[in-house]
Amino acid sequence: QVQLVESGGGLVQAGGSLRLSCAASGRTFSGYRMGWFRQAPGKEREFVAAIRWSFGSTDYSDSVKGRFTISRDNAKNTVSLQMSSLKPEDTAVYYCAARPPERNVYVYWGQGTQVTVSS
Repeated sequence: QVQLVESGGGLVQAGGSLRLSCAASGRTFSGYRMGWFRQAPGKEREFVAAIRWSFGSTDYSDSVKGRFTISRDNAKNTVSLQMSSLKPEDTAVYYCAARPPERNVYVYWGQGTQVTVSS
């Protein structure tokens, strides 16, 4: 059974940094696309960043490009999101998700971790 467990959220001042981690287990993720999404209060969940597990190619939303970096550690089976130059509008619950290669939707989701950026 696939499990995704996020960690690393917290409270940080604007301009600061945080690193989120997603521990993935239950299968090998070769060929999967791993993503980070976020949902702010009263808003829909939105895409933040994604990485192809096998090739390491990445994709970012315009709102975080240049400030956030997604990476994966094959040995530890983790996906990380390094967030820098944080803004109050980055405040949200951040979710890790996994999309199998044969699907065009993210099938597996973590429980989320809260990130709060104070001004």
